[in-house]
Amino acid sequence: MVDAQTDQSPTTSKTYVVEHLDPEIGPWSTLEYVCIADELQRAGARCLLSSFVHKLEAPEELKQAPNLVIATLSAETMWMDQKDRVCLLDPAAAEELSPADGDKFDVFLFGGILDRTAQLRNRGFVGRRLGPKQMTTDTAVRVTRMVVQDKIPLDQIPYVDNPELRLDEHETTEMPFRYVLGPDQQPVMPKGMIDLIKKDADKGIEDLF
Repeated sequence: MVDAQTDQSPTTSKTYVVEHLDPEIGPWSTLEYVCIADELQRAGARCLLSSFVHKLEAPEELKQAPNLVIATLSAETMWMDQKDRVCLLDPAAAEELSPADGDKFDVFLFGGILDRTAQLRNRGFVGRRLGPKQMTTDTAVRVTRMVVQDKIPLDQIPYVDNPELRLDEHETTEMPFRYVLGPDQQPVMPKGMIDLIKKDADKGIEDLF
């Protein structure tokens, strides 16, 4: 975990920032963050968790994840003087994210929760939408990367909405999110996520975060 500011100067590589304001961190979020860091490393981009609570002990998987920086500073503190290079992914934004935004912005910021996104919007960060459907955090980062780095328009990315997962031969559960559809025609999820959902099938999804 770092307390000092990370290098926030504009570079040719992209930085993806997820604000983690929760005083706890559950297995769902841990799997998401490890997945995000891994995918971004392979894409030549950086991954940063900001606003990490000082007293919160990061899980070992996060400590060992390459390409993941954990910072206690908030996004607006780190990029206060460079807001014009930061894109806030905001469901209330007037414009949808487009491939051209990869040339306009160096940093892509995810508020994590809607209240936090609204705070960042009110502090002057420029917003872009990812469409009308709710996504998991790793999906939102994945879609953003596909648009701004791979230059694939939002409406040309293959999606699957509210996929049904089979827990066993008798039981299924519907996931209330939009996912990217993978080459195997299955929703792209972090490694271990389906096993986590099966293991804790008696819990609500919100209890896994």
